[in-house]
Amino acid sequence: MTTADAVRRVGLALPRTYEFFTGGRYKLKVRQIVYVGFSKDESKMGFGYPRAARDSLVESDPGTFFLPTGGDLRYQWVCAHLDPLDETEMRELVTDAWRMCTPQMLHDLPEAEPPTAAAWNAMDSQRWDELRPLLHPYLYFTNGATTLRGRNQVLRHLADHPTPRPPTDVEVRDGQVYRWIR
Repeated sequence: MTTADAVRRVGLALPRTYEFFTGGRYKLKVRQIVYVGFSKDESKMGFGYPRAARDSLVESDPGTFFLPTGGDLRYQWVCAHLDPLDETEMRELVTDAWRMCTPQMLHDLPEAEPPTAAAWNAMDSQRWDELRPLLHPYLYFTNGATTLRGRNQVLRHLADHPTPRPPTDVEVRDGQVYRWIR
């Protein structure tokens, strides 16, 4: 059993996601693309899902999944009752819906060791106060030809340069990113 709050926790932890309220409903978006939307009573959610595979998903568990109504059938979208969904399945569906509307370079971030995704998201949105506690004071940072040592030096560099791509290798110590290699 899962809830709209659990879906929010999963979705809002994904890079570039924000919550939006419109028409009496909450939605999770990346830029202008909605990838999860809740019913007004938050007992159901709609989510991005490949159009070619949605009929088989609905047939696999018609008590949980159902197709959207009317004009929404034109979108790559499936709906689900939240009560029968378990946490693992919900996490997978939300993450896959998020992947449908983000660049492929971000797709591995949800599986990266925490707090890697949160650190990259803070870099991408230039929220330096959120990034600082996620980085180890003795951070070893390599991005292409640039190699830096120390959190302060990396923060100064990031403030003046474009956001780096997500790391290909990361090491976490004491709950902070210690090594970032791209």
